[in-house]
Amino acid sequence: MMWGYNGGLGWTVLFGLITIVSVVTLIVLAVRLSAGSRDRREPGPPSGAPYAGTPGRSRARQILDERFAAGELTQEQYLEQVRALGEGPA
Repeated sequence: MMWGYNGGLGWTVLFGLITIVSVVTLIVLAVRLSAGSRDRREPGPPSGAPYAGTPGRSRARQILDERFAAGELTQEQYLEQVRALGEGPA
């Protein structure tokens, strides 16, 4: 008599598959969570949106202001590029 061992292989295979699926699921969740936290680390304004620090100014205008303040642009170059952006000097 086999005492019920003929169905043991089925439960072993099922338990093994459940274990493998669980481990893979945990790995996928860990990778997604770590990638998600990296994306949220330093959010910036979407491109083309006004810069959050100065209302009404675009990101391009902010870069121009920074370059002019650093001395990379002359006053004529700065004013010409501001006009090209369609934003008045402020």
